Amino acid sequence: MKKSNPLAIAKAMQLLLLLEFLPLSACDLRRSHFPPSFIFGTSTSSFQIEGAYLDDNKSLSNWDVFSHIPGRIEDATNADIADDHYHLYLEDIALMESLGVNAYRFSISWSRILPRGRNGGINSLGIAFYNKLIDALLLKGIQPFVCLNHYDIPQELEDQYGGWLNSQIQEDFGYFADICFEEFGDRVKYWITFNEPNIVALNGYMTGTYPPNRCSHPFANCSSGDSTVEPYVVAHNIILAHVTAVDVYRLKYQEMQGGSVGIVVATDWFEPLRNITADYDACRRASAFYFAWFLDPFVHGDYPPEMRQILGARLPKFSASEKKKLRNKLDFIGINHYTSLYVKDCLLSTCDVVGPGLDALAALFGEKNGVPIGKPTAMPDFYVVPRGMKSIVMYMKRRYNNMPMIITENGYPQGSSHNTTLKELLNDKERVEYLQSYLSCLHEAMRQGADVRGYFIWSLIDNFEWLHGYSMRFGLYHVDYETQVRTPKLSADWYQEFLGDSKLLIEKDIEEDEIIVM
Repeated sequence: MKKSNPLAIAKAMQLLLLLEFLPLSACDLRRSHFPPSFIFGTSTSSFQIEGAYLDDNKSLSNWDVFSHIPGRIEDATNADIADDHYHLYLEDIALMESLGVNAYRFSISWSRILPRGRNGGINSLGIAFYNKLIDALLLKGIQPFVCLNHYDIPQELEDQYGGWLNSQIQEDFGYFADICFEEFGDRVKYWITFNEPNIVALNGYMTGTYPPNRCSHPFANCSSGDSTVEPYVVAHNIILAHVTAVDVYRLKYQEMQGGSVGIVVATDWFEPLRNITADYDACRRASAFYFAWFLDPFVHGDYPPEMRQILGARLPKFSASEKKKLRNKLDFIGINHYTSLYVKDCLLSTCDVVGPGLDALAALFGEKNGVPIGKPTAMPDFYVVPRGMKSIVMYMKRRYNNMPMIITENGYPQGSSHNTTLKELLNDKERVEYLQSYLSCLHEAMRQGADVRGYFIWSLIDNFEWLHGYSMRFGLYHVDYETQVRTPKLSADWYQEFLGDSKLLIEKDIEEDEIIVM
């Protein structure tokens, strides 16, 4: 018998280890490189796609009211009809089925379930709509992934007591969540309490660009509000509202229904503008003030120390009993990630900072020495920086003990105007390249031990993109808003082929300047 060579075996093991961590090129990435149980889906939100804004006893939401105020929306549109998903949901489920996704992330309209908040009755017609949607998804083998709050709340709650500025909303949200768990939880196994509460607090109460349009100088100029205090009060109420909802689920439903509950935060990745300690420290502060703000309390029992140090008494305190309740209130972390930015320190040097960076003493930039951090897109401050996907996931892995993670949004914006042709919008090669490269970097993070369980593309269909109205398109499917015709883009073909574990090769014909799918 030939003796084995220990040195050769060691070298072979080293080679295998090296190969394990070598990144796959974006073009080589396949569905089979991810675990069989991995969730692949698409995302939407109720306000952005449903339309039917007063149908079947639904009341006005804060976004219904806000979007009708002249000057608030870039293209002067609103979401009264949007994609008319309320009536065309079966058609949209057919699109998902054709893609081959195994999950669909959507949100429930609070105004459709409780038109008058807790003081009014439950709207049976709203319940019926979401029952039909969930049942139709399951019939096609698509797992419903349900978000309870994606920015919009009943305007009634804003008028009654000031919405998120009032601690009363914690109880009201718990009541709303209880209804949803009871009505839909026998079939829904994945719940999200809030989508991007950091954006709600910052845009609604610091810069005032979102409802209820509250802010103050020097952050921005609004007719009312206090940017130095209100965002942190709002965040405090949202965090405790999440605790209320999770307590309801775990006490009354989780054992029987077997589902899990998480929260979703918006995350930009931050890189130092200069290779100096001060800018690295500024990156840490920016991360703390932007998204660790909403995650640290659930894992570490309090707000990030960077926030406590800077804000002092402006940052609310959790009582001893609240701190006890905060612990272990997440089954997973939802990550919405799109882009990355440079950060410059403003603690040791003077900066002209506006907006969210003001409290963090950090200035955000998309360029360094005139060179963008990544390829610019149609959306301001939105650059293509695939490495940011791996970086943000590894950051979450380290900071939150590798708690299960799900990429709940990732997508690419196309600008759309009356001069943009349908052909240009359908041939979205840039989106395909974006999705491939970001997925490849996500895969690298997973190969290095990050516990990521799923990935959702934003968005299934073009929709009402908040302040941008219909001037920005994120969909895999193009929507003609006059006819409501859905047309697959190149990215839909790519996703379908990827999920079918086939390669979709994209080449460009230089002479014809047309994108060819092979």
